[in-house]
Amino acid sequence: MRKFWLVALGLAAVGMAAPASAADLAAKPITKAPPAPIAPIYDWTGFYIGGNGGWGQARACWDFVDAFGTAFNEGCRNGSGGLIGGQLGYRWQAGGWVFGLEGQGDWANLRSSRVSLINPTFIEQTKVNGIGLFTGQIGYAWNNVLWYFKGGAAVVGTNFNLQTAGVTVASANTTRWGASVGTGFEYGFTPNWTVGAEYDHLFLGNAGNNAFGIVNPIPGFALNRINFSADMVTIRFNYKFGGYGAPVAARY
Repeated sequence: MRKFWLVALGLAAVGMAAPASAADLAAKPITKAPPAPIAPIYDWTGFYIGGNGGWGQARACWDFVDAFGTAFNEGCRNGSGGLIGGQLGYRWQAGGWVFGLEGQGDWANLRSSRVSLINPTFIEQTKVNGIGLFTGQIGYAWNNVLWYFKGGAAVVGTNFNLQTAGVTVASANTTRWGASVGTGFEYGFTPNWTVGAEYDHLFLGNAGNNAFGIVNPIPGFALNRINFSADMVTIRFNYKFGGYGAPVAARY
């Protein structure tokens, strides 16, 4: 009987000691999931070079002026065709705003022809064979998406012909300067490559010539005057030197 009580007392002591030991154990450490990676933002600052191609339309309005200074309206004619060329520029970014300078040159083939209203035996032909733009840009970027406006100087290489019976009787090659305005959208699909679309309008004004040099193809008219304008729609690809900028958190 004595042994029974000793065993009972021993079990009771063990039972009382067990909760105390469990309470003395260290709490299991809590581990947190690693923070999500911080996405970098697109940086538009830097030089870029690229190519473009698309469609253009030139509008030429002819007048002939007689010896008394009276202008006779020959009407207007649109000529359209393809464009292909390249561009080179530099942009810098301040917050969401993006500023830039760009030079662009395109080979063009914008042709038109019409029968003269003054003398129907003559055909008036106009061709644009080259376009250059020297512009400034201002835009706003939403990470790798940029929308911008541009404006500056435009230069166009043109050729004007007068034909009769299939023979060119007068021809003039001219370089005309004017102004241009435009807008565009650009998307960075890699850290260095972008693709975009752009529209430009060129104001080339009036230019007066003597009768295509020393030839007076239409008797009684000493001068001609041509008002000229053009529109361009192009798809552009650019390679940007540089890449993504600092992570988003670093901008705050």
